[in-house]
Amino acid sequence: MSGLKVLIVDDERPARQKLRRLVTADPDIGAVHEAPDARAAVELIRAESPDLVLLDVEMPGVDGFGVLEALGPEERPHVVFVTAYDQYALRAFDAHAVDYVLKPFDATRLARALERAKRAVAGRDDHEARRRLELALAEVHRDRPRILERLLVESDGSVLLLPARQVDRFEAAKNYVIVHAGTAQYRLRTTIERLEERLDPATFVRVHRSSIVRVDRVAELQPWTHGDYVVVLQGGARVRMSRRYRNRLEQFLP
Repeated sequence: MSGLKVLIVDDERPARQKLRRLVTADPDIGAVHEAPDARAAVELIRAESPDLVLLDVEMPGVDGFGVLEALGPEERPHVVFVTAYDQYALRAFDAHAVDYVLKPFDATRLARALERAKRAVAGRDDHEARRRLELALAEVHRDRPRILERLLVESDGSVLLLPARQVDRFEAAKNYVIVHAGTAQYRLRTTIERLEERLDPATFVRVHRSSIVRVDRVAELQPWTHGDYVVVLQGGARVRMSRRYRNRLEQFLP
């Protein structure tokens, strides 16, 4: 194998530089790209289609798991996670044999991870490697609940980092969620159910099977038919609240 394309994702420049030195020592490595944050990582993965990503777990804003969650399963390259400490992640990686390298980097350990990655890229265990990654991500998501403070959203082909505090409401749309923030709309690759689990329940409330609203954006509740309500948001947007979620009305009341 020659010319393996690699992307290094780490918010610390010295860490990226050290990884680059170690990676380029392998004669099978070709182009090496770098990303300092989650947004740049998603854009580079889509633009360059790297064979392998060395992905830092702990990054400010959106972490390494957020990078993969922003990508569809078919977009995800082979991954070697890079981490300094994350007990939940390490447990999941060990359980599903997903490769990772601990900081500070060990050249021998990294070389072993690269050899495994090269075998996966060559297709000898491609399907199994992707299956293990999906299982590990699901376990990390279950065991390591994290309140979303920033979202990796899509708009006109670009990836943006949007603070959750700017969002007025979320609306389910098949395999995506539409994010409404003022007059702007963005796409978020997730389901409304999974998103609800990650949002601050004191700030965002689900009012319908396809809608979540920010509590402090609610201007009025209007009775509708059959026990339903219409939630009127500041700015005039109207969202139906179904009977199933009536018990959440108290969060809107003083």
